[in-house]
This record gives sequence, C-alpha cells and structure tokens, in this order.
Amino acid sequence: MLQQFTVSLPTQISNIGLFIFYYYSMSRILHKWLIVVFICTCFSSWVLHPIYVSVTEIEHNTTDKTLEVSCKIFTDDFEKVLRTTFKTHVDLINPTNRAAMDKLVNDYVQQHLKLTVDGKAINMKYLGYEIIEEGVYSYYEAAGITQVKNISIFNNILYEHTPEQMGLMHITVGGNRKSTKLNNPESKASLQF
Repeated sequence: MLQQFTVSLPTQISNIGLFIFYYYSMSRILHKWLIVVFICTCFSSWVLHPIYVSVTEIEHNTTDKTLEVSCKIFTDDFEKVLRTTFKTHVDLINPTNRAAMDKLVNDYVQQHLKLTVDGKAINMKYLGYEIIEEGVYSYYEAAGITQVKNISIFNNILYEHTPEQMGLMHITVGGNRKSTKLNNPESKASLQF
C-alpha cells in the first residue's frame, strides 16, 4: 500500500502542476483578449462620439493697435454647415474657386462671431483661411484698438451642427491670457482686463 501511495503522489502533483500551468496560460490569454476588447470599445466610442469644438484666439497687439483673431474649426463639420447654410458645393481643402470659399468662410464666421471692446462693436477685416491638419484656420483683424479693458464675445459657431458643440476662446491682452468656454446654447461671454 505504501508503494501505491508513492507512485500516485507524483502523478497527482503532476496533474496539479498541469492544471496550474493550464489555468495560468488561459488566464493570460483571456486577460490579453479583455485588454483588446477594452481598447476597441474605448476607441469605437471615441470615434462614434467625437468632441465638437471651435477654438477662437484673440490677441491685442499694442504696437499696431489691432485685435488679431483666429478661428479653428474642424474641416468636415465646417464644410457640412457651410453646405447647409449656403446651399452650395463646398470644398475648403481643394477649392476650384478659392474666392468663393473665402466668401463663405468669412460670411459664416462674421455672422456667428461678434466682438465688443469697451462697449464698442468691432468690425473685423477678413484676412483669409488655411487648412492645418484637420482644421480650418480663418484669420481676422480689427484696427484702431488702442486698449482693451473689457471684451464681450458673441460666439455660436457651428451651434446649428450639433447640440454638443462648444466654443473655446483664449484672449490675450498685455501678455495676460484668459480663457473661457461656451457650451451650446450659451453664446455670450465677457472678460475684464
């Protein structure tokens, strides 16, 4: 009987070892698959639910007495809104008629972004636009701005595109940078300098 016990003990240990090895291997494989599923789930939700944002930069140039304004808007969203608003073909990346695209960009932004400095409405001169990576950057300038104590901003860029749209604004006056955010339907902000 002692002999049977000594023979079966290594077999039992061997079986336990195989079970532990099998369990450890399967758990590692399962763990890797769970990581892959998690990453795919996160990525697909990111693709299905992008961030809808425009970014407006406003800087007071004391030397030239101007406000320099730039607006970054995602190209695909902007083209959709321009097509819907103006009922025309829009291709900002490879325009066949650059002057027509300039007019659409300027007309849209001028309708949806308005600035008031120290209680006075500001007229922005359109300088042009360029494509940088996935965004359309449009540029404006307002002359005759000697100082900025208070700036009020009306911004509802792309609000008609999606209810999740938001507008980030960064304003720099005298080296002092302040930022604010507007979530659709909020469209007005005011900053003191």
